[in-house]
Amino acid sequence: MRKLSVKERVIETASSLFYFNGYNQTGINQIIAESGVAKASMYQHFRSKEDIAVAYLQGRHIMWMGKLNECVERKNHKNGKVLGCFDYLIEWLTEVDFRGCGWQNIISDLPKDHTKIRDQVVLHKNEFRKWIHNIMKEENKYTEKQAEKLGDEILILIEGAIILSQIQKNEWPIKSAKRAAVSLLTK
Repeated sequence: MRKLSVKERVIETASSLFYFNGYNQTGINQIIAESGVAKASMYQHFRSKEDIAVAYLQGRHIMWMGKLNECVERKNHKNGKVLGCFDYLIEWLTEVDFRGCGWQNIISDLPKDHTKIRDQVVLHKNEFRKWIHNIMKEENKYTEKQAEKLGDEILILIEGAIILSQIQKNEWPIKSAKRAAVSLLTK
């Protein structure tokens, strides 16, 4: 197994700390200590905690979208692939004990002046929204306008299910949102 670089160790450590402890609750000294890197080495790669958070969110986006695609591809849904999103939510959120969405969590914990982080959150949510629209269009059931309108309604169900499952520490909100999505897709 390849040894992680200083940059990779900082990102890996910070990713776990930001996700499970929160952005504001994680200090730069904690990241340095837990990653086992020297402060000077860390600052060669990152100018600030905000820059580390941006790298965390960029990596998380690639990982999350990859796992979402894998889940959707291995499931066959008679009412459309977009329903695979809900299966992925159950897999992912039960695996992390319903910790919730890394982007929802960090944005709710974010000081106003951290625009680079905010931009990453918006980028992820917009990419996910576009992914849903594209899935809906690819299935050739919907016009572009229909796919966008219906896709946005499903996105709201997904985002709401994520936060409510985090609050409830349970998968029932995801299952309820999936039933609502099925209703939307079959009307």
